[in-house]
Amino acid sequence: MVKSINQLFDLKGKVPFLGLTGGIGSGKSSVANFLAKQGAVVIDTDQIAHQITAPNGPAIEAILKEFGPDYLNGDGSLNRPKMRQQVFTDPNSKQILEAITHPLIRQETIDRTQQAINKQAPYIVFVVPLLLESGAWKEHLDHIAVVDCPDELRIQRVMERSQLDRTSILQIMASQASRDERLAIANTILTNEGDLSALEAQASLLHQKMLDL
Repeated sequence: MVKSINQLFDLKGKVPFLGLTGGIGSGKSSVANFLAKQGAVVIDTDQIAHQITAPNGPAIEAILKEFGPDYLNGDGSLNRPKMRQQVFTDPNSKQILEAITHPLIRQETIDRTQQAINKQAPYIVFVVPLLLESGAWKEHLDHIAVVDCPDELRIQRVMERSQLDRTSILQIMASQASRDERLAIANTILTNEGDLSALEAQASLLHQKMLDL
């Protein structure tokens, strides 16, 4: 039975919940990796999304049935660029894909949260790129941290690390909340303009805030 998101929020209060978000290329992973080294448990919903659409992942059979073999790579994983273009141009395809993937992501998130609580994690970091857009998260977190940097710097970073071109990146950014919208919900803002040591110093202060909750 697929679990409800309320089952995740019912676990609130066992350990502090930190929501970590930011636009594509902002540096969320760098902050999450630092916090993990300090002992926090990190649950990255984007990583889970990649895992369930990897070869033989639990979402693959349904994706094949709904979209056909053209949307899979030769190794059986999701063809993410092709699917990205499809869902950007066809709202119905987006709904179908989300109906397949979201319950699986939710179930894995809940399972990992319970495991972290059982292991008495000091706090849990939920890395959620679309934290603001999803709606359900905001009211159920003890603290929200936003990793922020100028849009042009984000574009440069993504182009350097991936095969995405500028047009594709701008398309992704347009589908996400604006920089101002994210900053408006932040309890903590971490500025990431390229100096890793400066970013880690801010993450260290965030870590201490979470321990003090």
